[in-house]
Amino acid sequence: MGQRLFIFVQMEFPWILGPPDGRYLLRAERDGEPERVVVIDTLAATRDRKAARGGSILRRSSPTEAPPEPDPESVSTTRVTVIDPISLSSENQARAWLEDLGGDREVLAAVAVVNRVLYSHRIASADPHVHEVSPAQALAIRAGWGEGEQVADGRWLHARVLPWKRPGHGSGGALRVGRARSLALRPQERLAELLGAHGQALGCEELALRARLDLDHGRTRLAALELDRALALAATELRSETRPDLDIRIAELEQLHTGVVEQATGALAKEVAELDVEAVTHALERLEAALRARSATGFSLQ
Repeated sequence: MGQRLFIFVQMEFPWILGPPDGRYLLRAERDGEPERVVVIDTLAATRDRKAARGGSILRRSSPTEAPPEPDPESVSTTRVTVIDPISLSSENQARAWLEDLGGDREVLAAVAVVNRVLYSHRIASADPHVHEVSPAQALAIRAGWGEGEQVADGRWLHARVLPWKRPGHGSGGALRVGRARSLALRPQERLAELLGAHGQALGCEELALRARLDLDHGRTRLAALELDRALALAATELRSETRPDLDIRIAELEQLHTGVVEQATGALAKEVAELDVEAVTHALERLEAALRARSATGFSLQ
């Protein structure tokens, strides 16, 4: 019997993701064939070294004195490997896969798989602090192939490190769009405004972020419900600011809200197959655009 090789994408994150270490099988439907195997492994070598020299990374039962110039604490990291359970029969096939690897596409697909595990763990553990990840948060991203148990143990026969570029840093046009959006958001000024009590976060902002997260991860039903509430709040919150420059945008959002209410009603009835993803996506994009326009000229630190 020939050598069986398995391809994988692996990422390391500088914190403990949440689910216990182990192997997790992901299926698209009940009793279906596994689509992916996800292996989670906490790397705690730094914990052992810290403990050996009396560090505080291990929980203590009583308070201890803290030095006036403490060293940075060591942290555990998590290695998560996303494996295709369908094996390849030859190294030539594996090499061809790696050569044709569409970096961003494969990485985003692997992150989506990891986030499905994290989302399920958040629900199963009833822990609201478990959160999804993005490629930009990874310490390292690798792709390669190896034998079954070898890959499951986080090792390989051959792999390469995949660089990650944030969206908007590809072509010149995309870069300009990314910069324009960054300037419109002015996040540092907004942060100073919020921390300095010169303004407050809007409820529709938080709900829009939650809707974006769920929509990006294929949870359209939740996104429709959150967007319904976000648009209802936006009409009230944005009008209360008496911003004439936003009147046209607010009117547009109110018009779009009618269609989103229909989607949310379907979501409540669990008619997921009937939901119009494009309608939800468009309405959310217009809400995000209105909030960016508000941030661009709508606050001051005076």
